[in-house]
Amino acid sequence: MRYQFILDERLGIRLPALGLEWEEYSSAERADILLEWEEIRATIPDQIIRVETVIIDKTKQMSEEENFARSCELNSEIHELASVINDLNIWFRVQQDHETKMHQ
Repeated sequence: MRYQFILDERLGIRLPALGLEWEEYSSAERADILLEWEEIRATIPDQIIRVETVIIDKTKQMSEEENFARSCELNSEIHELASVINDLNIWFRVQQDHETKMHQ
């Protein structure tokens, strides 16, 4: 397969797996890839909101937690979720960044 989109369990979205350099794809293939990516990309803000909701819940749990070890676990989980949001934001900008480079 020349390209595909594979589910990233951590991020909860499908990510592109390109078998070739971008320039090696035909214009039709590029258009297909970009169309599918744009559909996936449109789901990223909702995925971020879902992760933020989990962070809020875990933050509430942490503020009420009396067990120090469990507080540390919750803090680590919150840190990982924040990292997921950061990565989702990076992926959200991929199309925008690519279009900017194409127009320069």
